[in-house]
Order: sequence, then structure tokens, then C-alpha cells
Amino acid sequence: MPRRTATMLASTLLLIALLCAGVLIKVPYAEMSPGPTVNTLGDAGGEPVLQISDRKTYPTSGHLNMTTVRVTGADYNMNIVEAVYGWLAHDNIVVPHDTLYPDGKTEEQSTQENAEEFSQSQESAKVAALRQLGIPVSSRTIVASVLKDSPSEGTLHAGDVIKAVDGTAVKAPADVAKLVTKHKPGEDVVFTIVPVKDAKAAEKAHKEPTVTDKVTITTKKSDEGDRAVVGIQAGTDHTFPFNVDIKLADVGGPSAGLMFSLGIVDKLTPRSLTGGKFIAGTGTIDDEGKVGPIGGIGMKLVGARKAGAEYFLTPDQNCATAASDIPAGLTLVRVKTLADAEKSLERISAGKTSGLPSCSAS
Repeated sequence: MPRRTATMLASTLLLIALLCAGVLIKVPYAEMSPGPTVNTLGDAGGEPVLQISDRKTYPTSGHLNMTTVRVTGADYNMNIVEAVYGWLAHDNIVVPHDTLYPDGKTEEQSTQENAEEFSQSQESAKVAALRQLGIPVSSRTIVASVLKDSPSEGTLHAGDVIKAVDGTAVKAPADVAKLVTKHKPGEDVVFTIVPVKDAKAAEKAHKEPTVTDKVTITTKKSDEGDRAVVGIQAGTDHTFPFNVDIKLADVGGPSAGLMFSLGIVDKLTPRSLTGGKFIAGTGTIDDEGKVGPIGGIGMKLVGARKAGAEYFLTPDQNCATAASDIPAGLTLVRVKTLADAEKSLERISAGKTSGLPSCSAS
């Protein structure tokens, strides 16, 4: 066999061996890439994303798109070839597996956590939007969760409204722990509650619940010390004067809060917030309308621009990262609050874009 042919054959075999090794050898990395965007003013899965009843709504135009990031699953084993490709690809990011799934978190656990964050995000989005419009929203303290094998298991249930503890009115979740820990372990504590079934029925009718029960629970000693506990986590729930439902499947995490709020505001006001423009964005939101940072901002910018967005509402704390690599044709608009975002949309709608709050890489 001629030397040149032998060299080429050996090189080919070596390349094949390296490729096989690259496919077979697994590495502890995960990949993030641009995900789909969804217009909060439009439909998804054949039904409106935002569904408002028992209140007058107005026609909308344009886009207020929420953005997402795709991630590889917790159980996916990336090989070297995929990792190298991801590192070289401009729109994708390869990160250590533990960055997305810390402490050995399973895909099921991650999905559940994301679903809970998404649910809370929807609740806060509704509260912030209605308060922005001056529409009253009532708050109440509820049983958020009941620990397994705790004194409260079978007696209190998630969603029960806590009206009082030992006859003292409860005004905030922190009040529950303060009142319970006044007891010594082994002592009884009396909860005045509205059972979750009655609470939901009253909420559906947009009325205050009138049915209350008194339940007695024997406290036990906390695993972390000598204080008395009953084994529940208290939280905050809200009652709305009309129905606002957010219908969107297969999405998790809290980052769509801002765009949901803006969509609700747009539907409940006669003017068009977008003026027909294509606007996308991201950001968490709390009950008071404060916008918080999110992850994967670079990929969300890419996904938004590919979908056709011209403007991108960017949380203030993500601005520097976002401004370091802006897709051509996309204008970043810095926002700190829901009110900020609404004012910027009014300027975009009116064509007065020269004074929009911008993002800088510094």
C-alpha cells in the first residue's frame, strides 16, 4: 500500500475513532437555547392566553410577547460533540449541569418547582395589573402547604383561609408563626379558618366567605429547636372583583410576569398599549409592580427578534448583559416597574421613541 494512501486511511480511521469517542463520552453539561415566544394578547393552543370575564374588555392590537428559554432535561446526558457544538453556536449556551439542576435535582422536581413559580407569577401579574389600574384587590392569609406527618395533617388543608389564631385576628402570614410560637410544644392552639371549599365558592361568586370553622391542633417541638410548631406554611392569596385567567401550558418559571401584567392592562383599557407594534419582553413581577431580573436574557433576545419583535422590555438588572450583544433590528427598553413599562409603551405607540429608557453595556 502506498505511503500516502496508508496515511490517509490511518487519518480517516483516527477521525472516525475520535468522533465515536466524542459521541460515547458523556460530559456533565447542559444546554440553553432560544425558546418560543407567545403573544399574551393572542391565542395559544386554540384559546386566548388572557381570559377576562365579568368585566368590560377592549380590542387589542400588535404584540406583547413573553419569551422563553429551552433547556436540556436533568436526565439528558450530553456528549462531547454536542458540548463543543453548543460552545461554538452563537445562540446557544453550554453550562455546567449543576447550574440548572443543583443538588441532584431531578427533572420532575425541577418541573414542579417551575410550575409553582409560574403559578405565583400569574397571581402577582394579576395583582400588579389591577392595582396599576386602581382596581381594589383583597389579600388574605391561607395555608400554603401542610407538612406530611405533622400535627396539622388531615385537619388543615392547603387553601384554607386563616382568619384567627387563638381568637387573635391574622393579618399577614408572619402573624401565624408568632401566635403559634407563643405556646409550648404539646399545648393546643385554636385556628379559626374558612375551609378551602367554602373559600373557593365565595371567591367564584366574588363575595366574602361567611362560613368559618374552629379547629384545635396540638403543637409539637420543632426539629430545629424548642419552639412550638403545627407543621404548616402560611402564605398570601388574593381575591379579585372579576375573573382573570391565564391559559398557557408547557411553560414554567416566573419570568413572564411583566408581560402578563401588561397584557391584562391592555385588555382592560380602551387605548392600545402597543399601537400595533411588535413588542416582546421579560421580567418577574411582584404584587407592587416591581420588575425583577431573569436568566437567559441573551437567548430571549434572539428568540424575540426571530419572532419579529422590534422592541424588547428589559429588566433593569439584566440591561448590561443584554446590551453586550443585541440582535440587529431590536431596541432594548429598560424597565424597573410596571408603570415604567406602561409609560414606555405609550411612547412607542405614539412614535415618540427618542426618549425611551435604554440599556448600556457598562
